[in-house]
Amino acid sequence: MYFEVKQPTSMDPSTYVSLRCPLCKQRGTFESVKTSDLLLRTGQVVNSQAVNYILGQRRCPNPACNTHAFFVYEQNTSKLLITYPAERIDFDSTDLPPSIVACLEEAITCHAHQCFTASAMLIRKTLEELCSDRGAKGSNLKERISQLGNKVVLPKELLAGLDNLRLLGNDAAHIESQNYNQVGKDEVEIALAVTKEVLKAVYQYSSLVSQLQKLKK
Repeated sequence: MYFEVKQPTSMDPSTYVSLRCPLCKQRGTFESVKTSDLLLRTGQVVNSQAVNYILGQRRCPNPACNTHAFFVYEQNTSKLLITYPAERIDFDSTDLPPSIVACLEEAITCHAHQCFTASAMLIRKTLEELCSDRGAKGSNLKERISQLGNKVVLPKELLAGLDNLRLLGNDAAHIESQNYNQVGKDEVEIALAVTKEVLKAVYQYSSLVSQLQKLKK
């Protein structure tokens, strides 16, 4: 295993690092910062291909941002493995209570750093905060989610989704009576998507409708 200095070229896919900027949240192809990359030759071979990695740095193409990012690229699979700062799932925090924003931000941060169990537990905590904010009472989260259906207007599919999020959070915290085979990347990403839709329905749709009403004569 050894490193080689490597000049980025237009023929190399790793030259074009495409991601959502962790700072300005815009998606784009990060630009070269006119420095050499490092090619890590591991000496390993998989499916007759050498397993090598390219390590380098790029910057956000948004002139108002120019965030500096480091990356690791797997050459044989043409896959971007890691960026730092890590790429984050975006969400709209408009009209959300600060306690809910804080929980969801932390869940997204854990996901970005591949801490999926922690992310699932924080998604559950986001649900706890939602129930608390809307005055849904009960001795446990299952009962509070059931009461939430009487406090807010939600499609029955989203209300059922909330209970699935509760179960995912349970699985992240406990090993007995698991409902999911694992709590990994796919499970957490879907859970975050459902959580964002629930928060839109509870806090943001009425605000949008109100803004539209104000535009009427």
